[in-house]
Amino acid sequence: MTYVLSDIHGNLRRFESIMNQINLQPDDTLYILGDVVDRYPHGVKILRQIMRMPNVKMLIGNHEYMMLRAIGHCKDAADEKENTNWRERRLWYRNGGMVTHEYLKHIKKEYRADVFRFIRQLPINIDVQVNGINYKLVHASPIENFMSLYAYSYEYENEKEFAVWERWNECHHIPEGFVLVFGHTPTNHFQNAEPMRIWKGDNAIGIDCGCGYDYGRLACLRLDDMKEFYSEM
Repeated sequence: MTYVLSDIHGNLRRFESIMNQINLQPDDTLYILGDVVDRYPHGVKILRQIMRMPNVKMLIGNHEYMMLRAIGHCKDAADEKENTNWRERRLWYRNGGMVTHEYLKHIKKEYRADVFRFIRQLPINIDVQVNGINYKLVHASPIENFMSLYAYSYEYENEKEFAVWERWNECHHIPEGFVLVFGHTPTNHFQNAEPMRIWKGDNAIGIDCGCGYDYGRLACLRLDDMKEFYSEM
């Protein structure tokens, strides 16, 4: 079976709720579409769990991207005092990064180095095929749209920054032959549902159900049969 979820945002309780429901087996694959960290305190702990699971694949999200830009070049908390990128750190903190940073300050150097090494090698988009259907899994937007959305692309330094930040909407292109599955933008931007639910449009599926907020929950979709799983609130 093939599962996708996104935007855990450090909420260990909701993540464990989903993992208990799907009961991931060795032959299954779980794709996590980024934003494991920030807002709730256990993002790094969840990252380290993901790193130990061979059948879990992850994309980089804008929150991991912000963390890398702010402190990814520093070896430890002492090094940060001299070499922190303050502009990037302020952006990260405004988006809920302080709680993650505090956690990182109290783990061993080798664990911290492993986490940043893992994040640096994460892909931006992943293509998978399930039951003959091609899915393009992205955090925010397909990387293929970087040049086609010329009016927006100048805002970003590169296609990676675009792909983790630019919010896909129904006016934007979907690469031909694919169903797009994305996180980043909570599904209440596309539909009115309380509690938030997975949104399904024409060849596009949004799965961010606001887990980073008290009023949200974590959603997971099984691509084999489109079964939806939701964490406790």
